[in-house]
Order: sequence, then C-alpha cells, then structure tokens
Amino acid sequence: MNTPWTVDAVLLDMDGTLLDTEKVYFDSLVAALNACGYTDDVVALCHSMVGLPGPVCETMLRDHYGTEFPLAEVNRAFIITRDRMFNAGLPLKPGTIELLDGLAAADCRTAIVTSSSRRTAERHLTLAGIRDRFETLLTLDDVTHGKPDPALYLKAAARLGVLPAACIAVEDSNHGVSAAHAAGAITLMVPDMAPPTEETRAKCAAVLPDLNAVLALLQERGAL
Repeated sequence: MNTPWTVDAVLLDMDGTLLDTEKVYFDSLVAALNACGYTDDVVALCHSMVGLPGPVCETMLRDHYGTEFPLAEVNRAFIITRDRMFNAGLPLKPGTIELLDGLAAADCRTAIVTSSSRRTAERHLTLAGIRDRFETLLTLDDVTHGKPDPALYLKAAARLGVLPAACIAVEDSNHGVSAAHAAGAITLMVPDMAPPTEETRAKCAAVLPDLNAVLALLQERGAL
C-alpha cells in the first residue's frame, strides 16, 4: 500500500500544464524565426526553450545565432503570430476544470507558479476563466531567477505559509520539474511539448498522462 501524502497546498504551473499555450508559443517562435530567415536547427532550439522564462530564451537565441541576431524583429513577428492564435481562443488542457473542481471540493489551497510575467499570467488566466480559482499567483516578476531555479516554488510555499515538502507541484516541462524538485515539493509531471528525460523522471513522484490522472492520484494517496 502506498504511503499517504500529507498535503497543505497544490502548486500549479500554468503554460502547458493548465493552459494549452506552450504549442502556441512554440509555433509562434518557429514561424517568427523562419520569417526572419532562420531555418537551421530552429525546431530543436525552440524545443530546448520549453518551460524557460522569456529573458532566458532571448539569451539563448543570441548565444545561438550571434550578436547580430535581430531580436526586436523576431519579437515583433512572434507577438503578431502569438496574438492571432490566442485571439482564436485560449484552450485549457484536458482535465483542468475537473482537477480544479476536485481541489476546491477538498478545500485544498492552490497557487499558480509560472515563468510568465504577472501581466501575461493575469491576462491568460482571466481569458481562460479560471483566475479566481487560485489563492495566489507567483510569476517571473516575483523573483530574480525563474525556473529551473527553485525560487518561485520556495516563495509560493512561503506566501501560503506552508512547507515546500507539504506541497504537490504539477509541471509539464523538464525545467519546471527541476525547479519544483529542488524546492523540495512532491513533484508530478504531465508532459506537454517535450518528453521527460531520465533525470526528470527520477525527480518525479509520478509522470502522468493528463490532469484527470493527477486528480485520481491525489485522491488515491489521501491528499484530498
């Protein structure tokens, strides 16, 4: 029989975990780079950025393409494509509402822990109709270093007044898992754009197919 989990809060990543936005970001960046004349290794490079904060991605682009890389031009093309795709609708990942309903029914405290800016996070959660589901919101604006640094998760636990070890973290990316695990949270992964590496799997209490499976596991382990 599995040991029950004692859980005081559930900390949830946003993009790629609750919101089906990572593919929008990925496709928009690939399209922007292609439009600016960059085609070699674009897909692999963009895959390596999944789950990282925007400033880190910008540094990676400059490092990869050199100091003459037209960052402002690429950003403009990226934003145009991204906004066009978002205007078509901001989809939720399968099981998002069911998981949030289950957490609310159990009076479980929740927080968003995202590498996005506060402005972006507030906008996207509001557009998706789930902003009021979370007690607090931790974003890149709250820390000096984003994921995979554990600062966001440590600050989320501190803001809720709970120990990181008494938190469940739900992530979709290798970088996000690294952050949650380093903070000491019980870490669950629902992979999105990139499959987990073996190192990532070793950091997870479980790797699950969707958020419905997350809810079922939390109930099975007595966390709710």
